[in-house]
Amino acid sequence: MRSSGVLMVVTMAALLLFATAPPAPAIDLGDAIKVFGIGYAVRVFGSQINSFVNTLLAQRGVEWEGTTKVVPIISIGSGTYIGAAQVAGPPSLVDRVRAVAQGEIRFGDDFRGKALIPVSTTNVLRGVRRIEGVGLSALIDFRV
Repeated sequence: MRSSGVLMVVTMAALLLFATAPPAPAIDLGDAIKVFGIGYAVRVFGSQINSFVNTLLAQRGVEWEGTTKVVPIISIGSGTYIGAAQVAGPPSLVDRVRAVAQGEIRFGDDFRGKALIPVSTTNVLRGVRRIEGVGLSALIDFRV
């Protein structure tokens, strides 16, 4: 008899808690698909995107010495894929780049700064290690 009373109190407390809890922010399925799709597309079609960017830049008279590669941009703090970037540099260094980490800082409405850093991992939880000697040659941004 005592255990059924405890069960009733726990059940009532749970109902009260869920009934008064503020609604959780909605997750837009379309945005989630875009974020995952960007990462997938860059991994699968990175070499084709890279060739397209190189062709486009060559038409404008820009050519790179060394190697180029397209990798995903990951947002530091959330780890989500938010775009793609073409990195350029010596082949041995470019091969080590797995992503470009983006950090952003805002000061009010008038100033915003971004840092885009070639890194050796797509997993921001493992620690982000910069690949020195590699730079960004193109930015491919997606609106999410």
